[in-house]
Amino acid sequence: MKIGELRQYRDKLRTLSAAELGDELVKLRKEQFSLRMQRATGQQPKPAQFGVARRNVARVKTALRQQRASRAGGKSK
Repeated sequence: MKIGELRQYRDKLRTLSAAELGDELVKLRKEQFSLRMQRATGQQPKPAQFGVARRNVARVKTALRQQRASRAGGKSK
């Protein structure tokens, strides 16, 4: 992904609800699985796709964690 695309994706993630982020996470995990299956069956996906998928999963998880922290920020223990 290029820098401009990354910023757009990151901004998109910030606007999604927790349920939508969960759906996005499932979609990305399926993509990762598909890449692993392609490699296992002898099809040669581009190696960089594995890293992109992994980093996108991390971006979604970070957005989820930030949402949870912002919601819990006003509450005391």
